[in-house]
Amino acid sequence: MPLVRIDLIRGRSPGNVRAIADAVQQSLIDVLKIPERDRFQIVTQHDPDEIIAEDAGLGFQRTPGGTVIVHIFTQLGRSTEDKQHLYKTLAAQLAEAGVDGKDLFISYFENGPQDWSFADGRAQYVEGDLPVPGR
Repeated sequence: MPLVRIDLIRGRSPGNVRAIADAVQQSLIDVLKIPERDRFQIVTQHDPDEIIAEDAGLGFQRTPGGTVIVHIFTQLGRSTEDKQHLYKTLAAQLAEAGVDGKDLFISYFENGPQDWSFADGRAQYVEGDLPVPGR
């Protein structure tokens, strides 16, 4: 059950914003094998001066106004190889949505089943209402 935040610079068309969100979801389905309707995304658009994303000293330039930051919050247990595959798949899928690979920044966070509540203030994984992914 990933929770995904997508931060991008304001100015894209509604269709392009949806294409970006759809590309992220499809990447998660393809690589992490999540169910199609296991979709929890928050898309936030920012003014150009509200996202500062440089190159961490790697020597490339981001496209003005093109930065897309994808934060993925999910359960523990995926291998480094799975994560690397996800990053490459995200870059490829987002390229089809018009996002240059140099504009993509991905942050991946893991936690445990006790860290999720889907509704009613209950921990559905802990209480057995949902199967814990990977178990």
